[in-house]
Amino acid sequence: MRFRAVFIIALPLHPLMTWSENDLSGPDGEDWRVPVPELVIRQETMAQALRDDGLEGALIQNPVDLYYFTGGRQNASLFISADENVMPVQYVRRSLKRARWEAGADDAPHEVESFPRLKEFSAAIGCAPALQHGAIPSAFASRFSSALGDGGDCTGLVHALREDKSTWEVEMMRCAADTQLQMFKAIADKGGEGMSELELVAIAESVSREAGFAGNINLRRFPMQCDRGVIVSGRAGGIPSFFDAAVGGTGPYPGAGMGSGFSRVKAGEPVLVDLLHSHRGYLADMTRMFVAGSLSEQWMTRLDDMLAVKDTVVDGLSGGATCAEAWVKGSELAAELGHAEHLMGMQPDQSRFLGHSLGLELDESPVVAAGFDRPMISGNTMAIEPKVVHSEGSIGSEDTWVMTEAGIEPITADGAFPWLYQW
Repeated sequence: MRFRAVFIIALPLHPLMTWSENDLSGPDGEDWRVPVPELVIRQETMAQALRDDGLEGALIQNPVDLYYFTGGRQNASLFISADENVMPVQYVRRSLKRARWEAGADDAPHEVESFPRLKEFSAAIGCAPALQHGAIPSAFASRFSSALGDGGDCTGLVHALREDKSTWEVEMMRCAADTQLQMFKAIADKGGEGMSELELVAIAESVSREAGFAGNINLRRFPMQCDRGVIVSGRAGGIPSFFDAAVGGTGPYPGAGMGSGFSRVKAGEPVLVDLLHSHRGYLADMTRMFVAGSLSEQWMTRLDDMLAVKDTVVDGLSGGATCAEAWVKGSELAAELGHAEHLMGMQPDQSRFLGHSLGLELDESPVVAAGFDRPMISGNTMAIEPKVVHSEGSIGSEDTWVMTEAGIEPITADGAFPWLYQW
């Protein structure tokens, strides 16, 4: 029998065969990680909420909430104990190295470890944790509850905690609004008669993408789909969609039957531009009207009426009214002005709200709607958007607001961009 000698030569690792944390940066090398003090406060607040509810611990697995609590959205589960002496642990499937850096590296407020085998996981965390039953797929939750036991549902705790935006979070939303304003200005400068809705969206999209928009709008409610550039012209503004909003739009094809499509801007027809921008995950939502030429007196009256409804809702919330009371006042005024059959859509497809909270997700709580019998509190952020919809188009306004100790303040443009822009 003959043997062949095999020699293995260790070659130096080529720089392109690995990666460095220095590769993970914002524009011009900016550090776009969530500040560690933000993560500390969020984790400590969650632990206190668990204690208040008599829960031993929680397993955070929804990707948006992982970003909120850990600074990243790797394939992972974060365990937060109600015991303030137990440090939270992020168990990561991939990527472990990146998860550590995103959490703050050596300053991370929680431990970052490789995900153990599932049968060993129970011993690692030491309790039956509450799961996010309302925020993760049922099959996924069942797999973990079978292995760990089920300590309840912590979905509501997380949602309630996230309602109170920190100063840093509001600043992220203000940054989003700055870029969003440039998106509207770009449409004003480059749009006009004959352009398709999708061409107008592309103008705004270019500004947003260059500023760092990641391409995703996060939603809580199934089916968790939303077109972030809803530009509808003329009769397309009167077409409903699957999405629970005043304005649907044609979309480009039936499988994406919401938002902008191939309808073109025609002289004298209302063009509703509803744009979102996300800065480091935080959303700003704003709507303005455009027209090639001028609008009819009837359309102008409808716009003025919706601005009056907007003022009623804003003033009510700022004065301490509950969200439900603001809904009643706003919808009653709309009815008095003759818009009951067209407010937030046409029957039978009317939406039953005048404002929605937002932050990392577009459909946060509370909502200006029946059943939300509580006022906005300092730190709440809300998009207020009264609109009327007719078969020949839609019209209205929208801005994003933040409640402060001094009252409600605009985050988006408010009066800095006209309610109606004429090409």
